[in-house]
Amino acid sequence: MATSVLVVEDDVAIRDMLTFTLKQAGLTCESVGDAESGLDLLKNNQPDMILLDWMLPGIDGIEFIRRLRANEFLANIPVIMLTAKGESEDMVKGLAVGADDYVNKPFSPPELIARIKAVLRRCQPPENEDAQKLQFGNLVLDTKSHRVTVDDVRVELGPTEFRLLHFFMKNPERAYGRSQLLDYVWGDTVYIEERTVDVHIRRLRKALEPTGHDQFIQTVRGVGYRFSVD
Repeated sequence: MATSVLVVEDDVAIRDMLTFTLKQAGLTCESVGDAESGLDLLKNNQPDMILLDWMLPGIDGIEFIRRLRANEFLANIPVIMLTAKGESEDMVKGLAVGADDYVNKPFSPPELIARIKAVLRRCQPPENEDAQKLQFGNLVLDTKSHRVTVDDVRVELGPTEFRLLHFFMKNPERAYGRSQLLDYVWGDTVYIEERTVDVHIRRLRKALEPTGHDQFIQTVRGVGYRFSVD
């Protein structure tokens, strides 16, 4: 089955270009011009990927992602933000609310397709795992259901935070630098900046904070991060 993509973009010319580009690449595509329409469509149809414009009429892209990540049934859909904003602070803001990647306009169609494929690869559930569940105390990560729970209560994580926690739980008590985490968790791609790691670490800690498990994600000064229960 072809990969399905939802495009949320208010500029008709850009929306038509995106639709054409995606279909030429063998992807299926639905497109809407505002966030409200996108959220309505998601009630009955869950795509494999969302391409989301930042500056939308009414609900903007940032609020769209917040609502997406707060919904148990939609939280795992990867999102690439499309925007004319080029400042690093804007990139961090988009990633901080749950975007999985960030593409500046104007962009080339081949670059966009490459970014889509890269995000989809790293957001896929791990295959051929020896253990479907990883557990430290009452913190459980299930690779088959793609869920994280504490005392059987679900912890809401975006797809990138899930992969990051999965990597840490498979490799506890070892410190990893940002560049190493990019290679292991994000894959071999030139598109991701090291600062992105810090943003997703903050999101992971925030998700784990209510149960006290944020303390498992430790900063190692001069090195990077490690997962430790001590």
